[in-house]
Amino acid sequence: MGAFFYGVSLQWKLDIRSKTLLITCYIVPLFFFAIMGGIFTSIMPEARYTLIQSMTTFGVTMGALIGLPPSLVEIYSSDIKKVYKANGVPIYLGLVLTNISAYIHLFIMSIILYIAAPLAFNAKIPEHPSMYFLSLAIFIAVSLSIASIIGLAVKDQAKTSMFSIIIFIPSTMLSGIMFPIELLPKSFETIGKLFPASWGYKQLTENIFTFESLLPLLLFFVSAIVVCNILLRRIDR
Repeated sequence: MGAFFYGVSLQWKLDIRSKTLLITCYIVPLFFFAIMGGIFTSIMPEARYTLIQSMTTFGVTMGALIGLPPSLVEIYSSDIKKVYKANGVPIYLGLVLTNISAYIHLFIMSIILYIAAPLAFNAKIPEHPSMYFLSLAIFIAVSLSIASIIGLAVKDQAKTSMFSIIIFIPSTMLSGIMFPIELLPKSFETIGKLFPASWGYKQLTENIFTFESLLPLLLFFVSAIVVCNILLRRIDR
């Protein structure tokens, strides 16, 4: 167990030095918050009621989909995988360590937004913080599980970035964080529901857990675990 926690600590330190993770988990989400937070609250004063949730949804989605896959490609498409096998290290350990490290970074980023939004833009704090952070914990886990599929399935860094962006753009544009989901055509609204960001944002803005929002997130998570397990077995062969 001590070796496991050491591995988590080491991966976290390595990720801090990673420019990709630094940019996707901190710099871009916080810069987006600083610019768009002011625009949203100026054009639509009522946006302050959901500003924390919308900026957090953007940050988590970006950090997971664009920040995590390159780290997994670096592990499973390089000599690091051979080092794992040579030393009898389970093949899944790299996936677990990178996910835990990314999870910590995304949670820290979300806390920064939670604290900064009310101070900078008079954003409304969620009525039930404990429920909000529990929903956040679930949403981060689901987002990282989907990102893990990209990192394990695609073995080229350039293609990984392409697939990540292809999923990231509709995830954010059709999730309801930019404009009310009711304003979208029905077809776009339906497509948006195929991505965790839509359900994560809905869950973050609700004050209670609802089966309607929680079930899709759980289905995403379980399905992603099954797919990641299959991909890991292929990599191990």
